[in-house]
Parts: sequence; C-alpha cells; structure tokens
Amino acid sequence: MQGKKILLGITGSIAAYKSAYLIRMLVKAGAEVKVIMTPSAKDFVSPLTLSTLSRNPVLIDLFDEQSWANHVMLGRWADVMLIAPLSCNTLAKMANGQCDNLLLAVYLSATCPVVVAPAMDEDMWHHPATKINIDILASFGNHIIPVEKGDLASGLHGDGRMAEPETILKYLEANFFLTSKLKGKKAIVTAGPTYEPLDPVRFIGNHSSGKMGLAIAKELYSRGADVTLIMGPTQLAFSANGINLVNVTTADEMYSACIDKFKEADITIMSAAVADYTPINKADEKIKKKEGSLNVELTKTKDILKALGEKKKKGQILVGFALETNNEEAYANQKLKEKNADLIVLNSLNDTGAGFGYDTNKITIFEKGGKVYKFETKSKSEVAKDIIDTITQLYYA
Repeated sequence: MQGKKILLGITGSIAAYKSAYLIRMLVKAGAEVKVIMTPSAKDFVSPLTLSTLSRNPVLIDLFDEQSWANHVMLGRWADVMLIAPLSCNTLAKMANGQCDNLLLAVYLSATCPVVVAPAMDEDMWHHPATKINIDILASFGNHIIPVEKGDLASGLHGDGRMAEPETILKYLEANFFLTSKLKGKKAIVTAGPTYEPLDPVRFIGNHSSGKMGLAIAKELYSRGADVTLIMGPTQLAFSANGINLVNVTTADEMYSACIDKFKEADITIMSAAVADYTPINKADEKIKKKEGSLNVELTKTKDILKALGEKKKKGQILVGFALETNNEEAYANQKLKEKNADLIVLNSLNDTGAGFGYDTNKITIFEKGGKVYKFETKSKSEVAKDIIDTITQLYYA
C-alpha cells in the first residue's frame, strides 16, 4: 500500500465509525487517503476526526468552490475509490446514476476502480430492490465487498454488517496492489520446531513458534507463488487458504518432506528450527523417574539445508536461516558457503525483539555474491516482505 492513493467515500450509516479505523490502517500501511462524506454521514462520525486521521481536509459540500473545482480530478487522482460504508440510499442513487452530492459526482467522474462495502439492516439487505441495485453496480464493473453476518444496529443478528476494516484492507491489497512477479513459481517454506521423542510422552524441542515461517509463506502466496508450507508442531491457529500445508513432527519427517518437494521448487526457504540432535533410542513406554541420573545418547539429525544445497540446480533459490548468540556474521557467512545456499537470513538473540516467540524480528541477509542487507526491527509480516523482496531481486537478477 506504500504510496497508493485511496479516495474513501463515507455515507450515512452507523457503520461510519469503522471508517476511522480503516483510515488509520490505510495510512499506517503507507497509503495516502482523501475522504469525501455525504452530508448525512456527518451525523455518525466527525469530519474533524477523519481529517486528523487522514491528514487531509474532508470534502463534503458539492457546491463548495474548492470541492466543485476538484470533483473530476479526485476520481483521476485516486488509484482506487472505496465507498465504506455504502448505505442503502447511496447504493440506490449510484445504481440509477443520480448526482445530488459531491460523493456521487466524484463516483460518476471516476476513472479508477471503484470498490464498495455495503452496510445496512438485514431486511434492507435482503430486499429485492437492494439485490437488483447490487447487481447493477457489479454490472458497471464496480467491486463489491460482501457484507458480514453479526449484530446489527437494529438489535437484530444477521446479514448486513459492513466488512471489518482488516477485511477491506486485505481485499484492496489482494485485488489491486500486490505484485505478481512470483506468479506460478513453486515455493517451499519450512516453519516451526521439530520434536524428537524420548518416549511416548517426552521430547527434545525448542521454542520456535513458527510465526516467521508462516509470515513468509503468506507473503509468497500473496505475490502469486504456489506455496507448500512444511510446518513442525506449533500452537498457531492457521487456515491454509490456498497454501499447501504439510504437517511434520520430527527432523527426519521434515527432511523427507523437503527432499520430496525440492525437485520441483523454484524457491526454498528453510526458516524452521530443526533439531540438531535426536535420541538414538526412543523408549516404547514412559520413562519412569529413578534414583540417580538419566543418560540420553544423542545422534546428529540429517542436515536438510546441506542436503538440498547438494541437490540444488541452476535457477533454484535456496535460503537458510541462522539463529546465533555470538560471532553471528562469521557463522552466517560460513553457513552460506558450506550449505551452498544463495541467501542466509541471520537472527541474533542479542537483538531486542528478535528470536523465538516474538511478533517482531530483526534480520541481516547475507547473499552468496557478498552483498549484505541490514534491516531494523519490524513486525514479522514486514520482515517477510523484506525477505521476499530480496529473494525476488536475486531471482530475476
């Protein structure tokens, strides 16, 4: 959304209060937002609030000298015109080409895509006239964000709620602002920990949450890639939504899944925290506590990144992760060479807000050609964008 121009129209609906949250989210995402209100919308939300959040004057009156001069240009300025909430009254006017306020004048002049998020009571939403008007609007090429089911201002529970601001933002990103450079490319992402069983109850594991790998998988998918996410055991609630999810538990299972998928992959990102060692003997029954110490003999697990590096063909991109506590850069560069990787993403546990369990991360990316990319602490979704940007740049170099 960085630098995108969004023209937000707000109509007379109780759902107009959500527009304040929507503006804040759009601005935070980097968009430039201008707001047009219908006169009745002022009864539900303050123009001062919206102008403060959008950092632009709010336009309302059709015959205001400045507004009238700009009504054609506004529809040409915007990358997208979004009307949220769209009331039943404004819906009917738009469907029939009426032009009795500034919002409608801009809509009829707009050369950019128009997206609407209706909001009304359930009976109004299901009325035959509303259905006809929605169909007419769609036939004009406008984009309709479906209403949601929930508690309504009337006290009823049903269809008619305006989509939540988060849903609207995702709709805009998915339909208008995502790049498609990776469209059709096959990608593998590993995420989470592995658990190496000692007995049917206990295991050797680590604190990886899987959040970073999941964010990377979602970012790849949003850019058009065909994504397989090989996920170790985590507590994350995750709906695949188009991502091919392969659940594994042990390092050996993750190794097998990666080897199986790697041949067809264009991009492989190994962000999972795979156990380096696994018990040689796994007890069939729960180990009972006894006097004295318990000695557990461990053996090395298979080095998945190295195995994939040995199989890597020309045109394949292989990315590894390194989580270090000391001599970070030296270890990252060593790993880059020894594993035949194209990139190593370094995390340091010495950095605040980085490492397992956090919603943020701080990374440095080492490229096999010698380039180093340093990034500040960001949310993991933003870190994922930085990683995929770097990979895309390398892939098309």
